[in-house]
Amino acid sequence: MKLKTNDKVFVLTGKDKGKTGKIIQVFPKLGKIVVEGVNVFKKHAKANKSGQKGQVIELAAPLHASKVMFYCARCEKPVRLGARIVADKKERICKKCKEVV
Repeated sequence: MKLKTNDKVFVLTGKDKGKTGKIIQVFPKLGKIVVEGVNVFKKHAKANKSGQKGQVIELAAPLHASKVMFYCARCEKPVRLGARIVADKKERICKKCKEVV
């Protein structure tokens, strides 16, 4: 998986199509990611102790990595990522502008 935590991504499909957000969490074995403010659902939490109130919590659910694309800050477009090796170090590059990400 080429996407990593703190990358900015663009959502391609689903109810949040067209939104951009930062990756919070990555699950490489499942091929899923959690994006801030995308695929949000509400969970109703019961009161644990007497006197405490129940509440509604908003959580971001994981979505499949194929539903998002890396968002290049320089191009200001969703782009594919490539890789190149410079001095025995692998770096990720934008396929459109060839800049290091």
